[in-house]
Amino acid sequence: MKNYLVIISALSVLYGCTTTTVKPTPQACAGTAALPLSLASDFESVEDTVLLTKAIGTENKGALCRGQVYRSKTTSQIMLFRAWNSTNPNSKFGNWWTFNKPTGKVADYRKDYGICYQWTPLDMLVQCTLKPSVKVVVGAGQSVQCSQCLTYPVSATQQLFIENSESALSNCTTFSGVLSWQ
Repeated sequence: MKNYLVIISALSVLYGCTTTTVKPTPQACAGTAALPLSLASDFESVEDTVLLTKAIGTENKGALCRGQVYRSKTTSQIMLFRAWNSTNPNSKFGNWWTFNKPTGKVADYRKDYGICYQWTPLDMLVQCTLKPSVKVVVGAGQSVQCSQCLTYPVSATQQLFIENSESALSNCTTFSGVLSWQ
């Protein structure tokens, strides 16, 4: 019987998720909060500890691992993107945005941006222009535990935190996700 339990335990490690009591070492932040060179002239760095605090998350809870607050300049025309959930129309203008239009595998996008499957099917996309003089937090993603079996590690992929994004954005275009198998 004892050998049977050892085999079952070994199989559960190989084929399923297991719980562990070993506390993992805290993960160091990846990536940077510095703007991409192509966008650096469109923003100015500003201090806003309240906004920064709202954007920074704790280990395995999502949000940003590190960040910097910037204000868009009055002459900027910055295009931003957000994948969202069509069954929740209020999620269209959430807090989390990206400089880059999503491409590639949905699973890779989820991992890069720390987006749990429970939060959204990522079946819609909105593309908007950031209005002038809007404060945003730019940074790299914190780790997020989606379930007992799925945790995304910290990510070097940059994302933006925008409070009240509906009033901070203009000229929005919405796109529907379509099935495409490769």
